[in-house]
Amino acid sequence: MPTATNSNSNANYIYRMGTSPNTRAAVSQKNKVYGYMEGAQRFQQIGVVSEFGHDESRAIEPIRGVGYGDQVAELIPGVTEPMTLTVNKTMLYAVNIFQALGYKGGVRGLVRSLKHHRWPFDIRQELVFSEIASAWDTSEYQEKALTQTGAVPTPASVIKALFTFYEGCWMNSYSASYTSDASIVAENSSVTVTDVLDGKSTYGEYIDSGLAPVSENGSAGVGYSIRFSGGGAATPAPAV
Repeated sequence: MPTATNSNSNANYIYRMGTSPNTRAAVSQKNKVYGYMEGAQRFQQIGVVSEFGHDESRAIEPIRGVGYGDQVAELIPGVTEPMTLTVNKTMLYAVNIFQALGYKGGVRGLVRSLKHHRWPFDIRQELVFSEIASAWDTSEYQEKALTQTGAVPTPASVIKALFTFYEGCWMNSYSASYTSDASIVAENSSVTVTDVLDGKSTYGEYIDSGLAPVSENGSAGVGYSIRFSGGGAATPAPAV
C-alpha cells in the first residue's frame, strides 16, 4: 500500500520535475499546490493538478442623498463572500484528491463522500518566480542585491515565490467522471475557504494595504484617490 512518502516522491516517475521557460509573464507550470497528504506531517505538493483557481466577490452598495441629484455620495463595500477554490486533478489508482488533501480516502481508508469529511484542511499555493523576474524585477524586495555587472545571481540564492495559505477549507462539491470516449479519469472539486493569509504578516484593522491617503506616521500617503485630496470634495461643500 502506498505511503505518504513513496506515493509522491522522486522514485515515482509521475512526479518527475521538468523545467519551465524564463519569462516575465507568470506561467501555470510554475504554480505549485500543496496539501497535507494523508499520513504526512507536512505540506506535500499535489501532483497531476489539471486546474487550480480562486474566486471571491463582495457586493458594493451605493449611498445617495435626496435633493443632491443623480449622484453617488459614497460606495460602501459589503461583507466579502467566502473565497472558493477550484481544484481539479487526474485520479491515480493510489492517490485520489481526498488523500491529497489529508483525508483517509481511496486505498488509505473509508472516505468516499463529502459527508465523511469531519475536519477542515489547509492548502498552500506557491507561484515560483522565474530567474529573470527574481533577479531583475523584484530586486527591491530581495535581501541579496544584484552584482554590479547586472549578471543573474546563482538561482538557488535568489529565486523567489509568492506564498498564499488557504486556511480552514471545506470541500463543497466533488465529482469524478468515467467516460467511454476518454481514458483519463478527472476529479473535479470546489473548496470553500475560511481565511486567506500570506503566512508571514500580521493581519488586523490597520494593515498596510496600499492607497492610504495618510501613512502610519501621519505624513501624506502616495497613490491614493483624488477623492481624498483637498478635503475630498471636487466642489465646495455645502454649509451645514
